[in-house]
Amino acid sequence: MKVCPVNSKTLRQIWSLVEQTQSSTLLRLNDTDLVKQLLRQLNSQQALSIEEINSVNSYLSSRTNLIRDLATARLA
Repeated sequence: MKVCPVNSKTLRQIWSLVEQTQSSTLLRLNDTDLVKQLLRQLNSQQALSIEEINSVNSYLSSRTNLIRDLATARLA
């Protein structure tokens, strides 16, 4: 499976979604559900191709710790 890079517009939307999502939600979900939730929200904002879905999925999966760190910092 070929993974295409995530474009800058999509990256901005991803991190905007992370900021908009309540910290308690981000911290409550396990890694798989966290990625699914953010991917679902992103896909509702812009139609994603299968390749983009796979790329965003990989991107988010590799950054769940960062997402949780940001959520924890917002609670402090």
